[in-house]
Amino acid sequence: MRTLRLATRGSPLALRQTALVGEALQAANPDVDVEVVVVRTRGDDLSAPLSAIGGQGIFATEVELAVAEGRADAAVHSAKDLTSAMRPDLLLAAVPPRADQRDGLVGSTLAGLPPGGLIATGSARRRAQLAHLRPDLSFTEVRGNMERRVSRGEDGSVSAVVVAVAAMERLGWAGRLTDILSPMDMLPQAGQGAIALQCRSDDVVTRQLLHSIDDDVSHRALRAERSVLSGLGGSCTVPVGAWAHEDTAAGTLRVHGLLASGDGRVVIRMSRVGDDPEQVGAEVAQALLVEGGGSDLEGAG
Repeated sequence: MRTLRLATRGSPLALRQTALVGEALQAANPDVDVEVVVVRTRGDDLSAPLSAIGGQGIFATEVELAVAEGRADAAVHSAKDLTSAMRPDLLLAAVPPRADQRDGLVGSTLAGLPPGGLIATGSARRRAQLAHLRPDLSFTEVRGNMERRVSRGEDGSVSAVVVAVAAMERLGWAGRLTDILSPMDMLPQAGQGAIALQCRSDDVVTRQLLHSIDDDVSHRALRAERSVLSGLGGSCTVPVGAWAHEDTAAGTLRVHGLLASGDGRVVIRMSRVGDDPEQVGAEVAQALLVEGGGSDLEGAG
């Protein structure tokens, strides 16, 4: 038996995702045993808002380091947590079949939110888009594991909390959702609903094992969405969204991108269609910055 060490955060959702990956790997490779390596990250510090403790990578950097240093063979991430530029000694080896990319609400439907309703979310992307749809809404920070966040929407302390539908489904809590938001109302975060598996660039054996559970459609979509982020620049600090979906009959990708002001007064959306994930993602980023005027937003580009 070969033992494959999978590095992950220690949250219930991260452990559930890692368990799903482990089950898929063992189904495809019966001679492989899986060991979970739990890593604490900067994002696990609940003493301050996410914006105060760091931006991209706060949930991923330490997990990546465990692989780079040889303490684990592969990293299991929520793909949305990855930085736009990956470490040069690691590669994105596989993306298992993607779950639902959409955002949802717990506590109220979008149409049923009361005037001046209080929404709990720590995401600037979610705040900006909801504020654009409903300028009367107010917002409050929410941190902690999924149970803590979901309970805020159920105990009446806020009008609703915004969550990722995929997370709710993986935890078996889909029945606790009160609404699922259209991507045209709430464009997802790049990588939302996808699990990203990384390994060292020179680790051929692990790369082959991970490839056994790779889903080409999901992987291509993630590459396109990450290309949008890369095209906007790693220093982009304004709310950003990206979502790619494939027309399997035509073999093309439609990629949607979003830039917004923090208060939601300005929301720029662009989409492009193409065959090459990186190229079409870059075209969307360029359209947002130039055609849409996104480069004029403070912190963009």
